[in-house]
Amino acid sequence: MYHANTQKLIDYWASRASPGRAPSRSAIQPADFRQLMPQTFILGREDKGQYPVRLAGGFVADLHRRDLRAVNGLHLWSERDRLRLQTALEEARRRPEPLVAVVEALADGASLPMEVLFAPLTAHDGGPDRYLGLYQPLSMVTRLQGLPVLELSVRSLRRPGAANEAASHLRLAAVGGRRIA
Repeated sequence: MYHANTQKLIDYWASRASPGRAPSRSAIQPADFRQLMPQTFILGREDKGQYPVRLAGGFVADLHRRDLRAVNGLHLWSERDRLRLQTALEEARRRPEPLVAVVEALADGASLPMEVLFAPLTAHDGGPDRYLGLYQPLSMVTRLQGLPVLELSVRSLRRPGAANEAASHLRLAAVGGRRIA
């Protein structure tokens, strides 16, 4: 289950996508989710490991207390999480579906739980070259006490696509009338 805003943007992305294909950048109309615009961002992809911030909403920039344009998006994350996130972003390009990172936004002595959405977008030539993103706090931003977010730390990475929703179900088994599982 995701925060309602995260789910809203996932649903919007899915409504613009074709089966097995991410939506084109031109299919995304920011006016359709204007109330979320301060929380949104666009990451580019120049090469593996190179994800420059193309656009950052006011809320996103305010959390980091700096202009994020052209900053490599991976550098907003803790060093130990960068390779893991890069791998997940590349997988989201190969198998076009959104990625949700459940994170802790870390400030000096304070933290804020958040969901960070990455939804791939395609270029004119058909290959994903951007990610539509969303910062969704899961508690009050005042927990940061006005301090800037220094880095994001991954708690989990999730893919909301139908292929990833199939969960194993617990089944009871019995041998000789005795339950064993």
